[in-house]
Amino acid sequence: MNTKKIGDLNFVQLPEETRDLPYSLRVLAENSLRNGFDDSAEKILNRKVGEEIRFLPTRIVMQDYTGVPLLVDLAEMRSEAERRGSDPLLVNPKVRSDLVIDHSVQVDYYGTSYALEMNMKKEFERNMERYGFLKWAQSSFTNLRVVPPGNGIIHQVNLEFLSSVIDVKDGMAFPEVVIGTDSHTTMIGGIGVLGWGVGGLEAEGVMLGEPYYMNVPEVVGVKIEGSTREGVTPTDVVLFLTELLRGKGVVGKFVEFFGDLSSLPVPDRATISNMAPEYGATVGYFPIDGNTLSYLRGTARNAEVVEKVSKEMGIFYSNEPRYDRVIEVDLGEIEPAIAGPRNPEERIPLKKVKESVSGLLGGAKGKTIDDGSVVIAAITSCTNTSNPSVMIGAGILAKKAVSYGMRPKPYVKTSMAPGSPVVVSYLSDSGLLPYLESIGFHVVGFGCTTCIGNAGPLPKEVENDVKNGVSAFAVLSGNRNFEGRINPYLKGAFLASPELVVAYSLAGRMTVDLTSEPIGVDPNGKPVYLKDIWPSNAEIAEVYKLAMRPEIYEMRKEAIFHGDENWEKLHVKGGTSYSWEASSYIVEPPWFSVRRDVRDIKKGRILLLLGDKVTTDHISPAGPILPDSPAGRLLSSMGVTELNTYGARRGNHEIMMRGGFSNPKLRNFLVDRQGGFTKHFPDGEEMSVYDAAMRYMKEGVDTVVVAGKQYGTGSSRDWAAKVTYLLGVKAVLAESFERIHRSNLVFMGVVPIEIPNWKDLGISGKEEVTVSGLNHIKPRSEVEVTFSGEKEITVKGKVRVDNEAELNYLKEGGILYYVFDKMIKK
Repeated sequence: MNTKKIGDLNFVQLPEETRDLPYSLRVLAENSLRNGFDDSAEKILNRKVGEEIRFLPTRIVMQDYTGVPLLVDLAEMRSEAERRGSDPLLVNPKVRSDLVIDHSVQVDYYGTSYALEMNMKKEFERNMERYGFLKWAQSSFTNLRVVPPGNGIIHQVNLEFLSSVIDVKDGMAFPEVVIGTDSHTTMIGGIGVLGWGVGGLEAEGVMLGEPYYMNVPEVVGVKIEGSTREGVTPTDVVLFLTELLRGKGVVGKFVEFFGDLSSLPVPDRATISNMAPEYGATVGYFPIDGNTLSYLRGTARNAEVVEKVSKEMGIFYSNEPRYDRVIEVDLGEIEPAIAGPRNPEERIPLKKVKESVSGLLGGAKGKTIDDGSVVIAAITSCTNTSNPSVMIGAGILAKKAVSYGMRPKPYVKTSMAPGSPVVVSYLSDSGLLPYLESIGFHVVGFGCTTCIGNAGPLPKEVENDVKNGVSAFAVLSGNRNFEGRINPYLKGAFLASPELVVAYSLAGRMTVDLTSEPIGVDPNGKPVYLKDIWPSNAEIAEVYKLAMRPEIYEMRKEAIFHGDENWEKLHVKGGTSYSWEASSYIVEPPWFSVRRDVRDIKKGRILLLLGDKVTTDHISPAGPILPDSPAGRLLSSMGVTELNTYGARRGNHEIMMRGGFSNPKLRNFLVDRQGGFTKHFPDGEEMSVYDAAMRYMKEGVDTVVVAGKQYGTGSSRDWAAKVTYLLGVKAVLAESFERIHRSNLVFMGVVPIEIPNWKDLGISGKEEVTVSGLNHIKPRSEVEVTFSGEKEITVKGKVRVDNEAELNYLKEGGILYYVFDKMIKK
């Protein structure tokens, strides 16, 4: 490793052959060289795509829904260490780790000035036990920082405050490489930081000192040309790119943007990078350049160090690298659009929305709403609430709407959850906040809210209409609209810019062509069109400068680690080890008592038979726990009246087990209805997935899940793998897997196996399943899968254990056991 010096700072001198490497690979090469992984650096420098490499991420970032189960696992490790007579303090983060509490706030109150205060009060009432545990973790673990509730969404806090772009430790300067337990960690790529989402299990390994293993990725270059037309928002750009790149097949690849990047400021880049999981890429990376430095100056950070080190190191954007493949994009060709009703890549040009939605309606008429009504309109999620352009645009549109005397329809639940309090600062200073509030878009919380499924209940009369067959919709400025995620009763949800969220709330229905028809009428009956209230680029630019004032970021820099009085009053239980007291939220997990070996499957049964694009939301929902569900019944039997959400109860494995595959929109082809139901064989009795799994385990029968393409899309949800494991599933047989869920399955000791499409094979789901070849498993080895029923079907399957490190984890029964045993032996 050659090092160089700038002033008092040392840094790695990258070799000459990195000149034509994509910038993202240069960052990986630097990390491998600095940490002494010369074999990995050689593979990166020589572009040996597909070969295994290792490196050490510099920081881990978590949100509370994914961070709580991770820290619960670490707490259990400390208890297990004590039980084995070892020092529990061996279990400590070795890598700087940040946890932002942002996923728990729910929109119970809205449309009023007291909504924020009451939602936060309710949040603490619901989550007191979880937050007490997190406060214990903050005081007990070293190298862990916790950002209390009310300070913003994880990815905006990461973008605005936590990231340094170029880090400095012991006189050595180096580029950050961040992994996060949220799939949208990719957003940090907009600021020139290489970062992506991983499962909580992967993060645990890295946190406890394991290198991060992956294969040298293919890097797809996206060449940006031109600039957007008047009226086209950054949201429109990202929805266009999501559809385009998903269609081009970038799953599991690095996507790096180059070309004319000057027209894309960092917030626009962050919007694009945020959606990398939606277009399937591991990262969406923008190299450090002049716009990066401008953003760092505007947010009160050390742009001078970043500029000097990145230029000397050769990771400052200066030349066009050699990519494995190039896709060209002309920003001038992009038009306004939304996406839905089920997936982020389902882009619909604005002029075709009416036609598209009309085809989804059933013709029902309700007492309060009609078919096609918008009942939720939410400015929410890190994708857009981090971007001053669209937030200011929404404020200007609201101001113009008010001038026409317009208001949202009374049945629309309106809400605004900014990415951080900084948003409120510039909206207030510009005078736009009162206009948003006057049409019902009051601040309801500083958190994920609607995008994670915390939209809160619909008004009762609206919910009754929806349950009685009226097709109603949500419009949100988020990044996820999977089935059942936003609200289990809605026909669908559409992703849109904050401006269009406001517009559709005014229209009150999706069955309107906003490009040609009136959005509504003023008090005098005069039609008002979208073009009448749409903000111009010049109007947005005039206010934009208020969002890039260093002083407002400087003021909040230290405040983000301080909570309100509710947080400060929390009682911390336990010392070095957590005291596992009776709780419906935090329960010691059973990992060290349910360890299993990987072996051949003989005469197993199919627990679920699923189609394409089964998401981690289908496998392990984050939304409300329904009273008549297995989880709801368990909580009721315990005397619990506040059921809360599955996301909030991820520290309780008993709840999560019962919530496995319980999404109301899940389609299991073994039964004729949606939801968490299946059939037990050979008797064919229909029951809940949980009950069937428990019966199979009692009978000593191995089970598998059979699915189609892109199994496990969506959030980096380790519980989707954990619940699969706890339900006794030994293998998932699918046509293809999404990256994060595949690795999570491996890390829990569940074998992912690629097989041909089960529908083409003629599988009914009643068959017995035998998988031969697992006793001598190797990375990407071939196994034989036999389905025995009325006829015998035998196919070759490919084991998706992709490298030797994953194989080691799998053979140990999972990464938790591997890391813990290694730690104890040391």
